[in-house]
Amino acid sequence: MSRDARINALLLLAVAALAVLPLVLGLGDHKEEPFAGADAEAETAITEIEPDYEPWFSPLYEPPSGEVESALFALQAAIGAGVLAYYFGLRRGRRQGEERASATSRHSPAADASEEDVPAGDSPGGNSPGGN
Repeated sequence: MSRDARINALLLLAVAALAVLPLVLGLGDHKEEPFAGADAEAETAITEIEPDYEPWFSPLYEPPSGEVESALFALQAAIGAGVLAYYFGLRRGRRQGEERASATSRHSPAADASEEDVPAGDSPGGNSPGGN
């Protein structure tokens, strides 16, 4: 197994552990909504500290249910992942293209022939040192 394959396997294992361990260990069993988002947790903490708190702003769009809100969040995450994957794929493709172009220019028969046609000590521009 190559080094990159081992690193990818370890990263995949770490992500799986982060997803499964909270469920297995029952980290949210004592709560009414065990895995509520950070916004809900912050709202609960604020109302406990200051019961008369009024938010400054209201949301532009309030989804009709938690399922729709989760679906929109997942869509947002998928779009972000797609943009990042496109960017990194484009970078990798350009780098591979540059490597192929430089490899073919170094190993092409035309480049080898042009190197053999130039006598030692002469430059391709015809300006030999001391020939003028």
